[in-house]
Parts: sequence; structure tokens; C-alpha cells
Amino acid sequence: MYGKKVKLRALFIVLIFFSLVLTAFLVFKSLEENVVYFKSPSDVKNLTELKAKKIRVGGMVKENSVETFDNEIKFIITDFKNELFVSFVGSVPNLFEEGKGVVAEGFLEDKYYLKADKILAKHDENYMPPEVSEALKDKN
Repeated sequence: MYGKKVKLRALFIVLIFFSLVLTAFLVFKSLEENVVYFKSPSDVKNLTELKAKKIRVGGMVKENSVETFDNEIKFIITDFKNELFVSFVGSVPNLFEEGKGVVAEGFLEDKYYLKADKILAKHDENYMPPEVSEALKDKN
């Protein structure tokens, strides 16, 4: 009923459609695996289940909580309601200090302990990561 050209065009359109769907699926799947969720210490405490996914925890470095060993630093992140112990091996940013904002990225060992593989600190007097300032506003 349909000619050879019409069948070829229909097949071409179907192939393009399926390739677009497959490409979109692969892009979204790879983005899903690379998403890092931001939490505050209170959010971490309220988690119902601990997953082996990487998360970012932000807040303030608690005063008098920083302990340094050879190549490891341990400190407490607080949102002034709850606290989370953090352990990090490596060098921290120059602006990392007690009483300042920080974001630690890593894996939770339990609801009270984060093993960080990246530490992010603010870059000047007036800057605080947007996620941290939002979480601190919500908690106060």
C-alpha cells in the first residue's frame, strides 16, 4: 500500500526516535549516579536508612573541636542543633578554621560520623555556601 520511499522515511524516523530516547536515558542514568545530596547535621540525624551514597554535609566547624594528627584531621560540624563528627585524611583548605562555614563531602559510617574525602571552606569574610546558609536559616 505504501511506497518504498514512505517505508524508508518511517523507518528512519523510528530509528531517530529510539536513538534519542536511548541517549536521554543514558544521560539521565549517568547524572543520577553522580548526584551528591546536601544535608545538614539535623537532616543526617533524621535519616531513616543509611545508604552507601556520597553526601555533602554543611554547617559550622564547632569551636575547640578540631584535632589534627599526622595527615588526618577530625572535627565536628554543627548546625547549632545537632552535631556530626567528621574525619578527613589530606590537607584542608587554608581558610578552614573553627567557627567558620564548611562543607564536607564523603560517606556516612553512621548517623554521627562522616568519613570525608573532600572539604570545602568559604573563600572570604562574607561568603557562605548557599546550602549552608539556607540550612542554618531553616534551623534557627
